[in-house]
Amino acid sequence: MDSTSLSNLHIVCIPFMAPGHILPMVDMAKLLAKHNVKVTIITTPLNAIQYKTSINNEIESGSPIQLVEVKFPNVEAGIPEGCESLETLPSMDLKGNFLIAVNLWKHPIEELFEKLEPFPSCIIADKHIPSLADTSIKFKIPRIIFDGMNCLNLLCNHNINVSKVYEGVSDSDNFVIPGLPHRIEMKKSQLPMIFTPSPNEVLNGFRQRIRDAEAEAYGIVVNSFEELEDGYAEEYQRVTGHKVWCVGPVSLTNKDDQEKSQRGSKNLTDANEYVKWLDSWPTNSVIYACLGSLNRVTPKQLIEIGLGLEATNRPFIWVVRKAYKWGEVEKWLLEDGFEERVKGRGILIRGWAPQVLILSHNAIGAFLTHCGWNSALEAICAGVPLVTFPMFSDQFYNEKLVVQVIETGVRIGVENAVHFGDEDEVGDGVQVSKENVKEAIEKVMGEGEEKNERRERARKYADMGKKAIEEGGSSYINMLKLIKDIMHFKSNV
Repeated sequence: MDSTSLSNLHIVCIPFMAPGHILPMVDMAKLLAKHNVKVTIITTPLNAIQYKTSINNEIESGSPIQLVEVKFPNVEAGIPEGCESLETLPSMDLKGNFLIAVNLWKHPIEELFEKLEPFPSCIIADKHIPSLADTSIKFKIPRIIFDGMNCLNLLCNHNINVSKVYEGVSDSDNFVIPGLPHRIEMKKSQLPMIFTPSPNEVLNGFRQRIRDAEAEAYGIVVNSFEELEDGYAEEYQRVTGHKVWCVGPVSLTNKDDQEKSQRGSKNLTDANEYVKWLDSWPTNSVIYACLGSLNRVTPKQLIEIGLGLEATNRPFIWVVRKAYKWGEVEKWLLEDGFEERVKGRGILIRGWAPQVLILSHNAIGAFLTHCGWNSALEAICAGVPLVTFPMFSDQFYNEKLVVQVIETGVRIGVENAVHFGDEDEVGDGVQVSKENVKEAIEKVMGEGEEKNERRERARKYADMGKKAIEEGGSSYINMLKLIKDIMHFKSNV
């Protein structure tokens, strides 16, 4: 590729303000910059803190990448200073205000654009910042959506929306999603919130703007690889006419233990301690349990998960993140004596965990996960079978992918979504018992023909993922195609 042309390219990456959205965008930006394209990541000051070390390391190694902070319009939107992501809001009642702030954020971003050198050639933006569609029109530059989910999710949402197959179906009834390469059934109660009108008009308007902005985009960059979702990217492109570039698994840009442990944090001391502890256990013997950065599981359900982990009598690492109604969980931990009973074979992590580093350790034998796409894909890349506990959004689709399509996972048995911010409406929210948790884990761990075959499939997909981003791999080639497409657009303006 012509290095002179590349030096004139400048791609601006703008992630949504949530860890699960920023992490893969940062990883993708690092991969782009490896092709000698200038890349600027724009985020808010508080969100930038966790990624500065990683980006500074890239800059020191000669990468043409930078991280730029743009103030979030808290005051204008009526949310407290210091709240720059959904999980930092003091109340879910402010969710609408937060979305107003997201829309207003485009104004300081546009002011920054006027100062960037060279002038941006392209915006790669999270689809949850739809106001940037206006920015792309204003500056006559293409806007590409970074979809933090996968092609199966894209195709499911499109086909369900077009067919309206869910209408007239009760919450508890299964229906077949039309037009997929595999037969996949869902319950209406498992669908993302986009299929449920909200009483909040701001939220409804925001969702519609996302759909409109998605339709107007130049294309979609997806954190997945073609071999994993055979047929899904092609079918989505066919039925929508959208350009799609699968460029993942982007987390594999973090090669060594230091990069993996610094991904989203600077706390290397704790990371080293976890690795030392894992070193003391045999291969495939440890359960890793983490329900994501937006963990909003009700206290009673979280307790059942903990008791299920204990009942396996196997070593485990359980990440609890001090999330929803944490005081009730902490009270139970104190009064029940859970940590004392599992001392030695169980570790509780109450905050950030170096997930990619932990999953890549050969002692990990299963991952109990909420099926957020980052987590699911990181497990796939590590060759670790999954135990699935989906909660909302795309997570039930991801469960279908790992359990039915690639067959590297086992369901715990969650039947209904509990949407982010709606936890208070579902009582104690207990959908699976400690017995369900133990039973699902036992289906993955240990010996037996079925377990060995599942583990072998997991290893096969891990190898495919590594090859996809290496030179000559499908995702590597797609990244080159993406850059060429942007260059072609720029030369024809």
